[in-house]
Amino acid sequence: MTSPSDFDCQTCGACCSYSSDWPRFSTESDADLDLLPARFVAANEQGMRCEGERCSALAGRVGSHTSCLVYDIRPDVCRACLPGDEACLIARRAFGMSAPAFVP
Repeated sequence: MTSPSDFDCQTCGACCSYSSDWPRFSTESDADLDLLPARFVAANEQGMRCEGERCSALAGRVGSHTSCLVYDIRPDVCRACLPGDEACLIARRAFGMSAPAFVP
């Protein structure tokens, strides 16, 4: 069994590169959205701007080293994807990454 602490999001980034449909704004306030740099917001202002399936705020190489350029102000949809949850595992599988092995 794995726990959230077994996942290192900074060596993954799959959730931020899996689908351009995922980074959609849903429960953010206008004030929260105003904090996001415009270059990372989609033209229709309904979510994060993506380059293909990848969020434009993701830096680095998926599966190697990644970081979020707006981590402290990231939208709720990004906060909702937790290490090891179903969305995380779906994205990891799409990139050929399995869940980390549990080490007791």
